[in-house]
Amino acid sequence: MQCPYCNYKESKVVDSRHTDSKSIRRRRECESCKTRFTTYEKIETTPVMVVKKDNTREYFSGEKIKHGILKACEKRPVSIEQIEEIVFYIENEINKNFSSEVEAKEIGEMVMEKLKDVDEVSYVRFASVYRQFKDINTFVNELKNILIEKGD
Repeated sequence: MQCPYCNYKESKVVDSRHTDSKSIRRRRECESCKTRFTTYEKIETTPVMVVKKDNTREYFSGEKIKHGILKACEKRPVSIEQIEEIVFYIENEINKNFSSEVEAKEIGEMVMEKLKDVDEVSYVRFASVYRQFKDINTFVNELKNILIEKGD
């Protein structure tokens, strides 16, 4: 495995864990620069198509989800590992529960469900773009729902 920091071609596995029945998380250490990094090995499955609001279809992309979550978590205390875990969870859920197509709406709901547990501000940021809040009242209503769920 090539080191993402120095591009050295050799690394050693420090720790391996099964994250679910279809993947393995490996902690690796570069044999040159000694930097540690994480890799995930997973079984390749048939591609899943995402059905968007306008009924167009595109291939499912974990990277696209990761990019949206990164934007929502910008300048927040959310680690890259937490974001990658969310993306990995969603990829697994889609592969497990959907054979060929999934609606974009369902993916967005899964992202928001996971973000709510990790960071509420990031959740609201993501929800404001995903649900296309039109005015301040919609935004305030979403905040009230969060407070009700927390029991405050």
